[in-house]
Amino acid sequence: MKAKASVVAQKLLNLYRQEHVIFGGWAAVNPVFVDEADPDVLRALRDLPTGKMLIKHIENLRSGKTPMDSIERELLPYGGMMAETVATVPLTADELSELEAGINAFTTDQEGLDKIQQLRVVRKFGDQWVVAIRAALSERPDLLEKWDVINKTYRAYYLWKVASDMLNQPLSERARAQLQVDMPEYETYLPMFGDAGTELLEKLRSFITTMKPTDETENDGLNF
Repeated sequence: MKAKASVVAQKLLNLYRQEHVIFGGWAAVNPVFVDEADPDVLRALRDLPTGKMLIKHIENLRSGKTPMDSIERELLPYGGMMAETVATVPLTADELSELEAGINAFTTDQEGLDKIQQLRVVRKFGDQWVVAIRAALSERPDLLEKWDVINKTYRAYYLWKVASDMLNQPLSERARAQLQVDMPEYETYLPMFGDAGTELLEKLRSFITTMKPTDETENDGLNF
């Protein structure tokens, strides 16, 4: 069954706003915009905050004005502040040395993530550590490629926890709609966990189609 235009529009808007934390950046999300923004979705976008900016970006992509791995500066979400505020923070020689050693020793599991997050250079950026380090490594493509693996691993474990928590509590119809919007991310990351991830993904899909709405005044179970 084709998703409602409003649901697809919200999903595209979420991708637009969260590009700075999505593995692959604009090169990953732009093809989704082009493929999924049919006329009904574009009409739905016009009624959403910053939706008109996304529509203009999609038009630029389709006309060839904007390359598929980029975006016009004036159309950056949040005025480009999500990228700029961290890109101007330099790393000292000691911080870069600590970071490089940590990246090279990284293992794609929870223990590896814990060790990365315990680095002093990572802790200094607080909740923005994934984006901040990625920006700080912009001139080190050798480390940036490895950092993208860390970013992808972090996102996978985060979604695993959210999905597991979600299945253990009653959710509202609004939360079900949000799950539908976020499903592409679950479909991207949960298979990284092998059979266990595939099983969890199937439970989420089943959850969407079988759950009954609850009172909207109850806790959504989603905290983002």
